[in-house]
Amino acid sequence: MLKRIAVTDLRLGMYITEFCGAWTDHPFWRERFLLNNTHDLARILESAIHEVWIETEKGLDIVGDVPATTAAQADCYARSVLAAIAESRANTTASVSVEEEAQIALRLCERSKTAVMKMFNQARMGASIELHGVSQLISTITHSITRNPHALISLARLKSINEYTYMHSVAVSGLMIGLARQLNLSEPNVQEAGLAGLLHDIGKMAIPQKILDKPGKLTREEFLTIYQHPELGEQILLNNRQISASVLDVCLHHHEKLDGTGYPHKLVGEQISLFGRMAAICDVYDAVTSDRPYKRGWGPADAMHKMASWEGHFDPVIFQAFVKYMGIFPIGSLVRLESGRLAVVMEQSDASLLKPKVKVFFSTQKKASIPHEIIDLSDKKCADRIISREAYEKWNFKYLQSLWAGQ
Repeated sequence: MLKRIAVTDLRLGMYITEFCGAWTDHPFWRERFLLNNTHDLARILESAIHEVWIETEKGLDIVGDVPATTAAQADCYARSVLAAIAESRANTTASVSVEEEAQIALRLCERSKTAVMKMFNQARMGASIELHGVSQLISTITHSITRNPHALISLARLKSINEYTYMHSVAVSGLMIGLARQLNLSEPNVQEAGLAGLLHDIGKMAIPQKILDKPGKLTREEFLTIYQHPELGEQILLNNRQISASVLDVCLHHHEKLDGTGYPHKLVGEQISLFGRMAAICDVYDAVTSDRPYKRGWGPADAMHKMASWEGHFDPVIFQAFVKYMGIFPIGSLVRLESGRLAVVMEQSDASLLKPKVKVFFSTQKKASIPHEIIDLSDKKCADRIISREAYEKWNFKYLQSLWAGQ
């Protein structure tokens, strides 16, 4: 039997068949499921949905199994659930160092890649994407970024060429979540931004693999084929009615530029949505800092400097927020210190964007490796400082990534 009830009357063990409201008002990518964990219940209570349909043959009934509640009792119960979940989140997302989170992030990167490959291959075969579990994946990525905002994002950048599309999607998802947090967006919007990042390039599943993996320069015809991926992605996602308009918009418009020179619709300024402007930055940053079949990635600090110089490309306010989030010298940046030593950036400092924690490893005066040492440049006792960023290609160190990623 189907019953329509208030969300404040929901209890664990009820089977939800439909949310009463627009599919953009709730954080789930499916509507029919057994409500069996407190996190999902809290997310419903936090959403804009006020009523749901339940099926009593598949789960608990509001009458009999669960006594009808007064408005005051329902409100008290809802508040207790939200308080419990808030306490749980506080306990499970305490800040940790990059080194600590990196161990978790490495495993999460591998699981995320597998999940994205499965989902994207469904799209490649023309099947409707199975989004069950995607919200849990986004939540897991969010929790990692909450514990440490840089570990997962930095490790996701270290992708092999044949897994680029999948890990790029994971990296952009993480960057979107971090940037949304930096912009103080609501938690539902943070999750939405993460999903948009995960699916932004799904249209590439409709592009021939030989073009995506081509090691040399693309022909004009191949470029034109690549340029179709936003619209092809929109067509794929339109087959999934639970995908929100915001996610569709990012898929279609993450290559638009503020000055109207982007594609596919040459949108200008405010015609590009907030999520679209965020995705343009996150997509480009991960792309230019990743090794590709035809070029080695830029160093993170070089990427920040070059992107900042592209007038008319990015929203300047959002880009400033991105720099504040990632740091002027993001993790993995190669820098020269006043002492003449070269170092890689290991971790950002809360005290100053210019004074991260670094690992020194090379003397430019002796032109030789030196014992590795981690230095906190924000420490008042530290007399050294960064005087310049150094390009990866200038030094061509083969082991640079292992210095900061521990690989």
